[in-house]
Amino acid sequence: MADVDLMDKLVSMCKRRGFIFPSAEIYGGFRSTYDYGPLGVAMLRNVKNAWWTSVVQRRRDVVGIDAAILSMPKIWESSGHLKTFTDPLVDCRSCKERWREDQIDGRCPNCGSTDLTESRAFNLMFKTFVGPTEDSASVAYLRPETAQGMFVNYRLVQQALRLKPPFGIAQIGKSFRNEITPGNFVFRTREFEQMELEFFVPPAEAKTWHEFWIQERYQWYLNLGISPEKLRLRPHDPDELSHYSAGTTDVEFLFPWGWGELEGIANRTDFDLSAHATGSGEDLSYYDQASGERYVPYVIEPAAGATRAMMSFLLAAYDEEEVAGEIRTVLRLHPKLAPYTVAVLPLSKKPELQGLSEQIFHEISATMSVDYDDTQSIGRRYRRQDEIGTPFCLTVDFESLNDSAVTVRDRDTMQQERVPIVDVLAYLRGRLEGL
Repeated sequence: MADVDLMDKLVSMCKRRGFIFPSAEIYGGFRSTYDYGPLGVAMLRNVKNAWWTSVVQRRRDVVGIDAAILSMPKIWESSGHLKTFTDPLVDCRSCKERWREDQIDGRCPNCGSTDLTESRAFNLMFKTFVGPTEDSASVAYLRPETAQGMFVNYRLVQQALRLKPPFGIAQIGKSFRNEITPGNFVFRTREFEQMELEFFVPPAEAKTWHEFWIQERYQWYLNLGISPEKLRLRPHDPDELSHYSAGTTDVEFLFPWGWGELEGIANRTDFDLSAHATGSGEDLSYYDQASGERYVPYVIEPAAGATRAMMSFLLAAYDEEEVAGEIRTVLRLHPKLAPYTVAVLPLSKKPELQGLSEQIFHEISATMSVDYDDTQSIGRRYRRQDEIGTPFCLTVDFESLNDSAVTVRDRDTMQQERVPIVDVLAYLRGRLEGL
């Protein structure tokens, strides 16, 4: 299908099936904000869990924190955000719309006019006030990234857990940027969720660890079902590097409108810890007793968007095929990401089938996510589960009362297999093992 058709179909499906809703739709919507519905919040949680498992749980050298969203101006002054966290803003004199200059090629996307104002720096920080008065002493900011919370807590984490570089601090959380032109569904929004790791290393090891995390993060997307044809690594050119970066490589996904960033892996050098040491007056260097060396650690930062990652997984998984003369829509999501791993489908609402089906539901739901659907024909229920990406359906029929077995249907192949109820959980675990 054409890329524009794919995007339209995905947005429609996300709303219809309860993945993503336009925020405040009953009031006409609130521009470029979205609410995650029952299936969306389940899938987004699975994306974040997969990241956390890979980056924190399965590593001995990474720990997690959850820092505050509200933060004092001094942090952002030291980090450089108050001065440099800007985009070039221009106004169209014809239709009065505002745009990022670097994204419009000198022409207003709304009306086509080339009569634009001179660009000016627009700071992306969300400013607010803490307490009952709105004065300079009560100014605070909503964080535009989760990274600074890890930098300002670096020494406390290092000392509390007796960590020696190389080690990492990871965090998942909301960030806020006052984007000039948000758009492309949930790709660019003013409120979003990040999955970031700050990996602190001896300066001499920075290049080695940078390359390690580039490959590690690229492989994560491949392991979760995105094909190599839709994924690439793009090193930044020298003239596009951030002021703190000695090298940055993006993991990019082929979106319907072209290549777009999923994650950036940057060598931030010692910029952040040095800047906060200067701003706070605290010593943030590390003394290595074994070597007798004192240094300010360099930081390797893999920074991913949770919501962008979810969008890319949805786009990569969306498929349509003709089955028996009808179009079957199926989300071929990796089982670790699907909102439901299993759906229990009683063939009838007869009490004897409902009771057995509920028993199966409660047993399986203790270890994996399960949907329960007893409405409409079994064929329609299969199609619904296909469209929301459920890998397996368990159909409980009247024969189940006699042979104590259920029919297990595979989402991708549509093959069905009769499995004894006592073996269902082990059967499912076996199918999922190693994925």
